[in-house]
Amino acid sequence: MTTPHLLPWADYVDLLKPAEDLVGLTFDPRSEQLRAELYRQLLMNLSQGYFLYFQADADHPDWAPFLNSVYLLQPNPDDTYLLAPVRGDGVYRVTGNRGTVRVLTFSTGAHMMGMADAPGRNFGYFDADELTLGPGGELDVLFSTERPPGHDGDWLPLHPEAEFIMVRNRAYAWGEEREATLAIERVGAPALKPRLSAGQIDERIRALMAGFTQRLSRMWLKYQNAALQRGLINKIELADFGGAVPAQAYWQGIFCFAADEALILETEIPARHRYWNVQLNDELWNAVEFIQRQSSLNGHQARIDADGRFRAVISVEDPGVPNWLDPAGTLQGMIIGRWYEADALPIPTLKAVPFKELRRHLPPDTPSVTASERAEQLRTRRIGGQLRRRW
Repeated sequence: MTTPHLLPWADYVDLLKPAEDLVGLTFDPRSEQLRAELYRQLLMNLSQGYFLYFQADADHPDWAPFLNSVYLLQPNPDDTYLLAPVRGDGVYRVTGNRGTVRVLTFSTGAHMMGMADAPGRNFGYFDADELTLGPGGELDVLFSTERPPGHDGDWLPLHPEAEFIMVRNRAYAWGEEREATLAIERVGAPALKPRLSAGQIDERIRALMAGFTQRLSRMWLKYQNAALQRGLINKIELADFGGAVPAQAYWQGIFCFAADEALILETEIPARHRYWNVQLNDELWNAVEFIQRQSSLNGHQARIDADGRFRAVISVEDPGVPNWLDPAGTLQGMIIGRWYEADALPIPTLKAVPFKELRRHLPPDTPSVTASERAEQLRTRRIGGQLRRRW
């Protein structure tokens, strides 16, 4: 195989130019605001992709920040994600401490979204609480296709075609729970990580600029458009994300309302569950800013009404209720929810009402939240979000 010639920098930059065509996939291709947001998203993808293509390799793995609060292309606001490259013929050791987050999981797969044209493949999903943890939460686990001879410690299977191990730190009480601290190494790998050759750098730049940066946005724009074509405006359906999290059921819909309206989200809560949440995404599938604004709520943060139901209000203006889902000025986007290890899968409803008549459509005992109380609620959220280990 001939080694590719290194291109002039301008030629690599030219690989990004076709991304302009993605404007045509947005909800409103004529909107300058959405075009600007798309340009921002492409820069975000470019930044995310550097970690994925250049930070580590399967012989010398390391955790890359993935889908965290800087990279907003639909992360779960309660999760911080770590991604390490692996190869199915290797033996990998993960050591560290579980921390105190609500849920800590490992998953293995191939074709991570954006890194291949084909849909991603999920091979395994493992809960850290099923490992043999030390008294302080210490863990030590091997991943490989077969259990190594003589190894009697924790072991998890690695599919022969696996390309990554992903970690999900899922917090309920932001800033109070402690994320896991983890290290990963390939057993028996050369001690020294080699310098990348010019050809390897060329190959990875091409994959990042001509592939990942555009592919990731295209994937989710098409996903949203498909939901729109199914008529999901202010309707909710159960969703299938390819079995990425087998213990979890997703629900989703498109929210759409006028500036002088509010949407009331209402749902039962499963009697038994380990975790649940709801979040807002904007017109490009980005998670709406969730550190500085209350665009998501989970089972710890939310207020449940006296009848056992969860009700939240989506509105541009603060409605003065505890469960405000703030769309940050966005009047249309997607709403995503999760039931995790739940004994039932209720499907929520969305109802549009005039904003000035909102209180007539809520239970009489719905508390009022003053401006100072909201400021304190947001301050608690902001500090809790920043105290998490997000990268």
